Parts: sequence; structure tokens; C-alpha cells
Amino acid sequence: MKTQNWDNYQNMELLRFTTAGSVDDGKSTLIGRLLYDSKSIFEDQLEAVERTSKAKGFEHVDLALLTDGLKAEREQGITIDVAYRYFATPKRKFIIADTPGHIQYTRNMVTGASTANLALILVDARKGILEQTNRHSFIASLLQIPHIIVCINKMDLVDYDQEVFENVVREYKKLSSRLDVRDIHFIPISALKGDNVVDKSKNMDWYQGSTLLYQLENIHISSDENHIDCRFPVQYYIRPQSQEYHDYRGYAGRISGGIFKPGDKVKILPSGFTAKIKTINPLHSMDVDNAISEAFAPMSVTMTLDTDIDISRGDMIVRENNVPSVGQDIEMMICWLSDRPIQQGGKYAVKHTTKDARCIVKEIRYKVDINSLHRLENDKLIGMNDIARIQIRTTAPLFFDSYRKNRITGSIILIDEGTNETVGAGMII
Repeated sequence: MKTQNWDNYQNMELLRFTTAGSVDDGKSTLIGRLLYDSKSIFEDQLEAVERTSKAKGFEHVDLALLTDGLKAEREQGITIDVAYRYFATPKRKFIIADTPGHIQYTRNMVTGASTANLALILVDARKGILEQTNRHSFIASLLQIPHIIVCINKMDLVDYDQEVFENVVREYKKLSSRLDVRDIHFIPISALKGDNVVDKSKNMDWYQGSTLLYQLENIHISSDENHIDCRFPVQYYIRPQSQEYHDYRGYAGRISGGIFKPGDKVKILPSGFTAKIKTINPLHSMDVDNAISEAFAPMSVTMTLDTDIDISRGDMIVRENNVPSVGQDIEMMICWLSDRPIQQGGKYAVKHTTKDARCIVKEIRYKVDINSLHRLENDKLIGMNDIARIQIRTTAPLFFDSYRKNRITGSIILIDEGTNETVGAGMII
């Protein structure tokens, strides 16, 4: 029975979501409430939080302490770094990225949200839409996060007034009309009191929608991956040369898009040679008995081909009639992560899927004012947390799609060659 339960857990769908909002909007409290009410925390964790809450003189349990891991966060009552938390319900597994609300931690939100299926954006019911709401919504749109849930929090402090909730909804819809966001939901909540987080609120009978946990469990994410454009960046060439696998030649990696099946005719980039897929195996096995009939993003697999072709790390296996863009001149939006400004003409190392190269920054097109969403074409000083449009030229051709089309083959990072520090996170246009 235990084995069956473990198998069920392993096969459950995983939802990654990030939280965003202004300072003191209650992000950490909301996650704490979600974990507490869904019974996803251990007794010793709860006891430690209760002790700390009493030591601080609180009459209630400060659930925000469940996610604030740094000492400075607990002392100041703010979130500084991205905090990851994991929990599961009978329907789905979750990874939460609790990101900071301060302007100076924009880069932390970009990091935490880069792999998210969904963004929870908190709005204080008393304050409405703020500059930080614009900022976080723009970043969620830029990162092509498919789903947004706007949680209008602290409804208990406005007497659960329906009109307050509807005013915020109208205001946010005006904002979202200027963004590239496909799916938005609105929920009135009180993270402190637990209204509409896990259990339906008795204080807002005018709200007929679902609770936050119900939305998280049931929102449709299986179509978020690109299952049309076949992309398989090769990470490793497997050649055991053992007695059992004497002639085995496999290509291991993680599928970035599309569906691959044995017998499919594929093209290898950059050589342009074609072959047919012979077998596909889960990454941990080379046995024929464990071969699978199809593989799709984001599975990690090993493929064998019916023809011996020189394929190495950084190459990409694609469909013959559906190839990505191949080029060295690349336009992208970039979030700058370093305290040293980006240099026009500066040289950086590049990592794109499994490909390593170097690049030069050819041109800084403009900086984005992410509070007003205006382009600042005369401001070319791009510092930490700034977002800009730039053009780079790489030393070797990259095989890429637009970020809108594929978040994996459309993303790129810039690395300072002197310090090995990741200095920029780019989204290819």
C-alpha cells in the first residue's frame, strides 16, 4: 500500500507558483496560512513558530515566520531573499517561491518567477493598486507566466466590503489590458483570519467564487508547455563501452518542447544531418525493456538514433520540418542582476540551454520604466534590477525560439567571465 501511495505521489502534477506584492501586503502570512490550514507543516515547526510569536508579544500565531528563513527577515518582518516551500495535497504537488516586495529586490522576483506556472499577486484592500503592483505584474507578463491570481488581502480591515473588492478588480483590469497576460482570477481574502484561503469565508457570502487552494489545485497547467515545437538540447553523450552495452550510443538531456517518439525523423543542429529515433529511455535506464513510447517536455530522457552521427553537448535534436531560429545576432529583454552596470561593447559569457558561448553587447536599445511601462530611450545606464532591451552578438550560433513561444529555448543568461557571477537574465524577442 505504501508503495502504491508513493507511486501516486510521484505521478502527481506539479504546480510551481510565485508570490509578489508590495511590502507588508501579507505574502509570507498568506503562504503560512496556506500551509497551516492545509495541514502541511510539522508539529515541531508549528511549536517553534508559536514560541517565537509569544516571545514577540503577539496574541496570535505569526504564520509569516514559517517562510521567513533569514534572521534579518524575522527581526524586520520583511522578506529579503526568495524562500522556497514545498507541500502537497491529494490532488497536486506545489513548489512556492515567496519573493520580496521591495524595489531593490526585483532581481529576486525574476529568479523566483522564472519557472513559475502561476503568480499570486497580493493587493492590500486598503491601498489598492500601487507602483509595486504595476512592477510585479509587468515582470509576470515579461516572464510569460501563464496564470495570475490577484489576491485582494486584508479584507477584514475594510469590513469585508464588496465594493472595495470590486474597485480593485476594475483598477487591475485596466492595468492588465496593457500587459500580455492570458488568464487572471480575483479572490478576496484575509490571510490573517483565513478567509477564502483554504476554507470558504462566512464573512463574504457575496463572493461566489472558489477559494485560493481550490484554484491552485484545479487550474489547468498541462497545456502550458510547448508540445508543438520539438526541441531536445543534448546535455551528455552516453557511451558505456561495457560488455552489456557494447554498442550503445545515447544522447541524454531534458526535452524543452514538443513530443518525440521512436521512428520520428529528426534533424541535428548545427550539422544538419538527419536520422530516425531508435529508442527513448528514462534517464536512469538504458534497458530496452524500460523504453517508452513517447517523451515530451519537461521529461529527462536518453535517445538513441538509427545512424551514427557526431553529436555533443550543446547540439540540439529537432524535427526536420520544424527548426528553431539559428543565429548570432540576438535581440532580448534583460533583467540586470549585478551591481556593476551593463557595458555597451562589454564582453560576457553566455549560457543558452546546454550551449556555452561568449558575446559582446552590440547595442542598448532602451530601458523600461517598470512603474509607468514607458520606454526610456535616452537612458542607457542599466544597473541592478533594471530591465532593458539590448542586442548581443555571440561567438557561435545559438538555436533559439522567442521567449513567448518557448520559455526554455527563449531564455538566456549572461555571466561575468572574471567572477563567474550571473549578471543578466534575458528573454529573447
